[in-house]
Amino acid sequence: MEIKDRIKHKADDLFRRYGIRNITMDEIAGQMGISKKTIYLYYADKDELVDEVITDMLQFNQLRCDSDREIAVNAIHEIFLAMEMIKEMFENMNPSILYDLEKNHPNTFARFLEHKNKYLLQILKDNIERGIKQKLYRPEVNADIVARIRLETMFLPFNQEIFPKNKFRLAEVERHLIEYYLFGIASLKGYELILKYQKEQEKKAHSK
Repeated sequence: MEIKDRIKHKADDLFRRYGIRNITMDEIAGQMGISKKTIYLYYADKDELVDEVITDMLQFNQLRCDSDREIAVNAIHEIFLAMEMIKEMFENMNPSILYDLEKNHPNTFARFLEHKNKYLLQILKDNIERGIKQKLYRPEVNADIVARIRLETMFLPFNQEIFPKNKFRLAEVERHLIEYYLFGIASLKGYELILKYQKEQEKKAHSK
């Protein structure tokens, strides 16, 4: 791995765990055993490093979502695959990361918002429409409205006023929100399928 990629990889790890604001270029350099000057050979400032880290994160998540859509046998299966990805992403993530991004790195935050309001909104709408066609979601569900509701609740666990990190785990809150959402739009056929996938998920968790 080239030094530039190693710097980015280390920054990604530290930003996720401790938040963006709490990590300085000095700390990244110290963790890597290199000088801060070496980092500045590849990144003009912290803002540029943050932008590359977040851009890579968004691209990776988009590729994973696209892959899950391809292999999912139905709309509910797609959501459960997404739950696995979210669990991996959120397990050790510091919830302050979005707040830090908004306050200190507005250009990168704008990139995140574009990803959220275009790509994520569209895949949520597509999933709802797929579920209705497969008779797994109720036919009266308005895909445009419900997708927007789900999109906003997706990032609710990052709100420290509602879910303080000393009391709630990000991944666990997100899992409850997804299940709450699914049960809210499911048909009877879909409800039974959700229970089936939940049991499979529990078995998988206990076998680890």
